[in-house]
Amino acid sequence: MKQKEITQMSLSEIQEKLSEEKATLVKLELNHTVSPIENPLKIRGSRRTIARLNTEIRKREIAGTKN
Repeated sequence: MKQKEITQMSLSEIQEKLSEEKATLVKLELNHTVSPIENPLKIRGSRRTIARLNTEIRKREIAGTKN
């Protein structure tokens, strides 16, 4: 998911997507532990998406406190 897409989402959509991504990451890591998955870069992509979502949430918190 690109940053541009994330900035266009509402806060509730971002939080919903964040919970989905966290669940996906847990599932990917568990599957990778049991047997190697085909594309281990999916784990990295999922972690980065989670970081992007958290960053956008934090940016909005900071912007809200300054106003």
